[in-house]
Amino acid sequence: MAFRCQRDSYAREPDDHGTINDISVLRVTRQGAQADHFTQTPLAPGTKVQVRVDWERRFDHMQQHSGQHLITAVADQLFGWKTTSWELGRVRSVIELDSPSVTAEQVVAIEQSVNEKIRARLPVNVRELSLDDPEVEQVRGRGLPDDHVGPVRVVTIESVDANMCCGTHVSNLSDLQVIKILGIEKGKKNKTNLAFLAGNRVLKWMERSHGSEKALTTLLKCGAEDHVEAVKKLQNSTKLLQKNNLNLLRDLAVHVAHSLRNSPDWGGVVTLHRKEGDSEFMNIIANEIGSEETLLFLTVGDEKGAGLFLLAGPTEAVETLGPRVAEVLEGKGAGKKGRFQGKATRMSRRAEVQALLQDYISTQSAEE
Repeated sequence: MAFRCQRDSYAREPDDHGTINDISVLRVTRQGAQADHFTQTPLAPGTKVQVRVDWERRFDHMQQHSGQHLITAVADQLFGWKTTSWELGRVRSVIELDSPSVTAEQVVAIEQSVNEKIRARLPVNVRELSLDDPEVEQVRGRGLPDDHVGPVRVVTIESVDANMCCGTHVSNLSDLQVIKILGIEKGKKNKTNLAFLAGNRVLKWMERSHGSEKALTTLLKCGAEDHVEAVKKLQNSTKLLQKNNLNLLRDLAVHVAHSLRNSPDWGGVVTLHRKEGDSEFMNIIANEIGSEETLLFLTVGDEKGAGLFLLAGPTEAVETLGPRVAEVLEGKGAGKKGRFQGKATRMSRRAEVQALLQDYISTQSAEE
């Protein structure tokens, strides 16, 4: 199957999918005037085939592509902004406008205008012009690809736009149903990206949004109009609780440090593990203890999974043992001035670390 086309003015539309004799077509590419179909299994040359296009995918591309043409034309007509590129994404599409900034009011104006034209049911026509036709020079576009052959394909939205394009399009703007501009983002090199949805994508977006709204209404126990305020209150409450929890954790760290220091088992190797805690918790303990002669091995996190560790003690011992502790715990870390701390993935091997530290202390004692 061959076709003739020229490059879309700004980007390539994703290829069609479907089946050939019930064999899935995974990809379609163009080589000059030839369309190459990549199928799941090979077909014998000369085989009579029945081709079925994935219509849901095709119609989605038609809606997004025609929507892009319409938005591009309206943005140019209203504000003189040229479209420098665009992307037909899987979830949303993005148009790059040649403008360093776009206001919210301008976005509203574009959205209102494009939807007015959809409601006006303007026809979309496709014509093929010969390459030497004078009208080709008047059509919006960025030139033809080097391997172009055959006539020039022009897509025209009645009284709105004419553009060289080889993509798929609806035959009437009413087939777009509606266009929703999701917002704008800062682009590259003084440009602005405009994200949009067209047609069925708007309905799917509304369905997802409505589902999220219903779930939030149940969770927050308030109407949709109060969701934002309810979340803000929860965030403030969470911040306060986190602050209180941090203060309690600090107090606990000081208490734990004193308990360890005053324990009859103090000396040699001292270990402690807590499920709750963080690096600050362990460092407060180490600061309070000031273990210059004792190896202090602290860990927080899941007893058998991932967590954090800290080794404190004599500088030379910590420099020697720190990397080995990280290796045993299958983690990574770094240290300086008598401390080595990091992340571990195998807290279940803490006993091996303790044995390693005990062996080191015993060896040092024997040498003395």
